[in-house]
Amino acid sequence: MFKKFLKIIGILLLLLIIVVLFNTFTYKSKQLQEETITAIAISDDCIQHLSDAVKIKTVSYEDPSKFDSTAFKQLIHYLTKTCPLTDSVLEKIIINQYSLLYKWGGEDVSLKPIVLMGHMDVVPVDEEQQEKWNFEPFGGDIKEGFICGRGTLDDKVNVIGILETIELLLKEGFKPKRTIYLAFGHDEEIGGENGAKRIAEYLEMQHINAEFVLDEGMVITKGIVPGIKPDVALIGISEKGYLSVELSVEMEGGHSSMPAKETPIGVLSSAIAKLEQHPMPARISEPVHYFLDYIGPEMPFFSKLAFANQWLLKGVIIGKYEASNSGYATVHTTTAPTIFRSGYKDNVLPTVASATINFRILPGEISDDVITHIEKIIKDTRIKINKTGHANEAAAVSDIHSEGFKQIEKSIHQVFNNTLVAPSLMIGGTDEKHYSKISTNLFRFLPVAFDAEDLKRLHGNNEKISIEAFKNCIRFYRQLILNSCN
Repeated sequence: MFKKFLKIIGILLLLLIIVVLFNTFTYKSKQLQEETITAIAISDDCIQHLSDAVKIKTVSYEDPSKFDSTAFKQLIHYLTKTCPLTDSVLEKIIINQYSLLYKWGGEDVSLKPIVLMGHMDVVPVDEEQQEKWNFEPFGGDIKEGFICGRGTLDDKVNVIGILETIELLLKEGFKPKRTIYLAFGHDEEIGGENGAKRIAEYLEMQHINAEFVLDEGMVITKGIVPGIKPDVALIGISEKGYLSVELSVEMEGGHSSMPAKETPIGVLSSAIAKLEQHPMPARISEPVHYFLDYIGPEMPFFSKLAFANQWLLKGVIIGKYEASNSGYATVHTTTAPTIFRSGYKDNVLPTVASATINFRILPGEISDDVITHIEKIIKDTRIKINKTGHANEAAAVSDIHSEGFKQIEKSIHQVFNNTLVAPSLMIGGTDEKHYSKISTNLFRFLPVAFDAEDLKRLHGNNEKISIEAFKNCIRFYRQLILNSCN
């Protein structure tokens, strides 16, 4: 009987091995077989234009009293001066005083338009960190093959790059078959409520239904995807949701020489510790599943085997993701305590303690799931739970079989030699969250190659872009427009 049992186990194991190997060897590449085209010449004028744009301090601050309207008006004026053909041929609308919307009418009105996005504002420079900069943050220095300063990566590179592309195409005499919209918000770094949201509302009122919308977001990674030697261009097909929750507790205070067994700070600290120790469950969301399907066939054998058999080895894959902070954020709705408030004197027990916890929500989960999770983990009715600030659910997953994805994918292969392409999940946020009523296909991709050090420069010190990378950005947008609008 025991031998018969072992025989059955052996047969089942053999069948399992056969299935696993079959899936692995039939796990074929999803990369397009597109030839890289010859790089067109790009005028050096674009270098100075990005440099000059960096010098204009269009900074977004959380404190609205610090908003410098003069800087944003100066940038709008500068764009008018440097892109005269764009400004004269395209219809230009200034939205809510400081955001820009251009319309380049297409010859075939039956074709859905496309929307290319960027944002004109930048994050502030931390004064305490300024001495760590190797150049003036708003100096727009051009040296050693780089354009230097705040906005060269996030996101004046996009605004200037797109406008330079349109100016180039107009000089070439190109006329698009489909209408092209250019949408440049002025407050993306603080949520886009007064910029991108207003532009999207205007387009909705015009009954615009776009073929696709393309904004900043994911990039071309260099040496970042483990096990992959070529560069990998990641196209964001969704982005995580955003929710901040305030936890608060009120109890009796008193003198610190006679503390109660529990204090507001202790109770709230315990609750926060529980939330950190018991995160929401790990899960391979739809965008991550697509990423694995695109990148898996390009992996070394054993990684390829795992990705080809996610039904069996999902736990192993999740474990690999959880080994790094960015990977962990890719498979979890994350929990991040960011603000703690309590007390005013060292010998007085506070009566109130409150804390803000920020959650970034995976596609497939909603903010109500987060609230339910908090209640389940804390299990303390003394703690009040309230949503705070602006919130948005995770974005719907855009269609990787759509015309928009195909054209972006094709253009990447044509412009960037030996580069793989994969759909992915954006773990941060972009202005595209406001455009869900304009199109069902929202994509997040900045056509610039980043290595690990470059990623640190985003919102960090020594932000800069190489001249050639900026010119490739223009080449990409030109090719995308030719592919989508010919």
